[in-house]
Amino acid sequence: MENLNRIRKGVLHSLVNFVKKEVTITFKEDELSLRELVELLVSLNYVPQITLDDLYRKHARKGQRRIYYQLGVAGFCFGNIMLFSFPDYLAGSKPIDQDFIHNFAYFNLVLAIPVVVFAARDYFISAWKGLMKKIVNIDVPIALGISVLFLRSAYDILAGIDQGYMDSLSGLVFFLLIGKWYQGKTYQALSFERDYKSYFPVAVTILDDDGKESTIPLKNLRPGNRIMVRNQELVPADAILVSGQGHIDYSFVSGESTPVHKQVKDRIFAGGRQVGGVIELIVEKEVVQSYLTELWNQDLHRKTNSKGLNPVVDSVSRYFTLVIITISLGTGIFWWMTDPSQAMNAFTSVLIVACPCALALTIPFTLGNTMRIFGRWGFYVKKTEVLEDLSRIDTIVFDKTGTITQNDVFHVDFSQVELTEKEMALVRSLARHSSHPLSQAIYGSIKTGNLLPVEDFSEQPALGLSGRFDGREVRMGSGLFVTGLEDETKNYSARVFVSIGGQTRGFITIRNEYRPGMEQVIGALRNRHELHLLSGDNDAEKGHLMPVFGDERSLHFRQSPAGKLEYIKNLKDAGKKILMVGDGLNDAGALKESHVGITIADNVYHFSPACDGILDADRFGRLNTFISFSRTAMKIVYAGFTLSFLYNIIGISFAAAGLLTPLLSAILMPLSSVSAVAFATLATWLLAKRRLRVLYI
Repeated sequence: MENLNRIRKGVLHSLVNFVKKEVTITFKEDELSLRELVELLVSLNYVPQITLDDLYRKHARKGQRRIYYQLGVAGFCFGNIMLFSFPDYLAGSKPIDQDFIHNFAYFNLVLAIPVVVFAARDYFISAWKGLMKKIVNIDVPIALGISVLFLRSAYDILAGIDQGYMDSLSGLVFFLLIGKWYQGKTYQALSFERDYKSYFPVAVTILDDDGKESTIPLKNLRPGNRIMVRNQELVPADAILVSGQGHIDYSFVSGESTPVHKQVKDRIFAGGRQVGGVIELIVEKEVVQSYLTELWNQDLHRKTNSKGLNPVVDSVSRYFTLVIITISLGTGIFWWMTDPSQAMNAFTSVLIVACPCALALTIPFTLGNTMRIFGRWGFYVKKTEVLEDLSRIDTIVFDKTGTITQNDVFHVDFSQVELTEKEMALVRSLARHSSHPLSQAIYGSIKTGNLLPVEDFSEQPALGLSGRFDGREVRMGSGLFVTGLEDETKNYSARVFVSIGGQTRGFITIRNEYRPGMEQVIGALRNRHELHLLSGDNDAEKGHLMPVFGDERSLHFRQSPAGKLEYIKNLKDAGKKILMVGDGLNDAGALKESHVGITIADNVYHFSPACDGILDADRFGRLNTFISFSRTAMKIVYAGFTLSFLYNIIGISFAAAGLLTPLLSAILMPLSSVSAVAFATLATWLLAKRRLRVLYI
């Protein structure tokens, strides 16, 4: 299902939610219609349930009931075939009338037909449709084993040679179905919350009837709420524009970055990013965070430099079935020449007992459970491949403002700027449109003056803001942006220069407060990783940061977004495995270019779609623990691989030696998958409980 793009042109990618049995498919409408896509899924024996939301559960139950019907038929036939076979089992040395033997054998043949035709039909359909698409899946050897048992037994019965193996055949199907049912129940019980009900640990700004602003958690947003969206912030839910000029960048949704102009009363869909001044919206639908998560996960923002274990596992699984069929044929030929009575059992047992499922499930359940544990502790990872990349990083690059400094704790000093009360209102109105931490600090510090409409609002990353009020231009930002001259003053603070009507009025001094535990976490990371700092500010704080990072050469100031991107590229060219930690505002290019990009999320709704993880700002002090545990998770994956290989080697060896029956093989095969999943889940749970001190309910 995750390789539909290889089977049919027009499919861009598919993302499978294993536990919920759902698939999200992105395809080109001009190359593949929805009808053709559905027909493709049907041809692969994955019939989609296209239903209304309120009918979904009913259809899902209907689909789940079929396995109970199949179990009932297989169990009934298995029990009665065993009953008809008892005289032969218990006869010992006493001869039984041949008429009884033949009659019971015919009864067994009749009872075996619904087992093969109905109870085992899914194995045959899956194997056949896979072969039609030139795919050899795991159901091929199972269907082959069932076919060989049935055809050989039917021949023996009809030719009057023997009673055949109908008891083994019906038992095989019965226990395969029990294993299939039990696997499903186990996976549901070990579900690692792919819903992510609070995946984005951020808030949205709402306005009350008096225009007063407040922030609420995203999950509490309801239809009818009036919300404010600033420059570069995402629209969290489908809404109607009621104020301001919308310029919506839908690259997060479609990959198309050209902003779409929106007027008042136009509908704006969730996932769009405002490019320009503040807009106000009325929420039309509830936030569907799973939809935002799907947008975040899609291939539009997938890194091309990530190479994980999944391709290796896929390659092994692809050839696994062919190898097993070869071994089983060799086993059958050997026993046919040595002891023909063992040939059928040995041939079928090898086909049934071997299974790559344990190998294939180790990664999603180990790393999936790790993602779940991280999520409970405020670190939200896009997908399992991120954890693989995170375990291999050797270099960490930090942004400064909003990353290692706090977004909501600033000391703002207006003593060096000459502004009237009306001009202060202009500065406040301009700062309101930006989500940059310094802009928000200024906006929150000015309490007087009415908010005024801004014309021609513009924000240049790492430089500043500009806009017009009644024809007068107001600019605020760096010294270079406002005055045309670089600010060379060395002081432990940031300076935001202000000009009105082309006249510089001075600067606002903003002193940063570093995040709690910043020195400790960077000190811990420095023991194992090469550290770098990239900042758009001047180097006034170099003296304070140099002892923390340990090397003056790793501190780089006055960096533009393009400069940060180029710096990351140079590190990659040097063979470094890079983690970039930023705030998602001026770091989007660097976050995407790095092997892993993590956004620090405070109480504002912005992050870069190119990031691979979102770290709750309150959990910044645990960054080293998260990175360390990602390496632990990979060790669990390798241990799971070892167990899977050992199981298959031992199982195949016993089956080839004639020590297993098809019935016992049918019991062992699903147990291997369940044991692999249980090992992966329990190992991550126990180690996380010890290392992260996770409190489970």
